[in-house]
Amino acid sequence: MSTPSASSPSLQERFAPSLACFGCGPANPQGLRIRSREEGELIVADWEAAEHHQAFPNVVSGGIIGTLLDCHCNWTAAYHLMKVRGLDSPPCTVTSEYTIQLKRPTPIGPLHLEAKAVFTEGDKVVVEGTLTAGGKVCATCRGTFVAVKPGHPAYHRW
Repeated sequence: MSTPSASSPSLQERFAPSLACFGCGPANPQGLRIRSREEGELIVADWEAAEHHQAFPNVVSGGIIGTLLDCHCNWTAAYHLMKVRGLDSPPCTVTSEYTIQLKRPTPIGPLHLEAKAVFTEGDKVVVEGTLTAGGKVCATCRGTFVAVKPGHPAYHRW
């Protein structure tokens, strides 16, 4: 299997092109527009933090970091469920809980996200993720994401 490049359509662009989510929605022109893709056993994304994403000079806001990891890990969970269930598209998943640990100041500039599913039980997936800058881990995430059922406000959002 070949590994898609950063220029290939992301999971979000392939499965949810109309999604307006601030963090990962391709259809949100003011959003972060995270582009998650499969790379071996990981889901990865590269994203560039700009000056308007800062908390203080040259350091990315913790809220932006949380959004990046939350959305990227959520897509990791959805894609994982799609693969283990043999589906043609990922089920819609939402965040049940997540914890971010800020390890060091995250500089403005290129950032790299990696995530993988570490536990699955029914509709629940636990995902661990990292955000790195210049090869150094700046933040980590551990979250629980759940596939939603009809009647949930997020059902059919993609």
